[in-house]
Amino acid sequence: MTHSIVDLLRNAVVQYGYWAVGAALLLENAGIPVPGETILLLASFLAFSEHDLRLPWIIVVATVAATLGDNLGFALGYYGGRPLLLRYQSLFRIKNTAIHRGEDLFAKYGATTVFFARFVFGMRILAGPMAGVLRMSWRRFLVFNFLGAVVWVSVISCAGYLFGRHWNRLEEALKRADVLAAVIILLVAGYLWWRNRNRDPAGSGE
Repeated sequence: MTHSIVDLLRNAVVQYGYWAVGAALLLENAGIPVPGETILLLASFLAFSEHDLRLPWIIVVATVAATLGDNLGFALGYYGGRPLLLRYQSLFRIKNTAIHRGEDLFAKYGATTVFFARFVFGMRILAGPMAGVLRMSWRRFLVFNFLGAVVWVSVISCAGYLFGRHWNRLEEALKRADVLAAVIILLVAGYLWWRNRNRDPAGSGE
């Protein structure tokens, strides 16, 4: 399962190159939960072996896309307001705790939250729209948004590039993870079957 998803994303990066990176980062930072970070890592992995991809261009494309995506999310939040945020929360099944956590962070740290949100799972998707809903100053948002994009993209891309030589080992690890996941699913299914089979006969006959 995990291996198939990674293969699918890897093929998308191989086929579409920088376009795949840009599209994924743009959508993720605009507030749509797509695996932008995973695609950025894969592109950086492949930059080590694929002649069509270059690490500096990956960083440039990803930084621009992440910055534009966050600004798009900011605009949607700013003009759509809290009703849009609530519909967004319902559409993507976002927990109330995630929304409250984001609001608390913005209230406590202000615009710096935009910078650090990129490094927090889930908050990267919410930061732009939430900053707009909370009517943050666009200029301050733009500065911290861009700085966060530069640092986050550079860290992820460089990490992916450095580990690019270990791609085969990563694939083997993912295959083992697939086997483990299959075993766990079978065990859970067996347990559920056993529990249903051994329920009180009197209760099941009613």
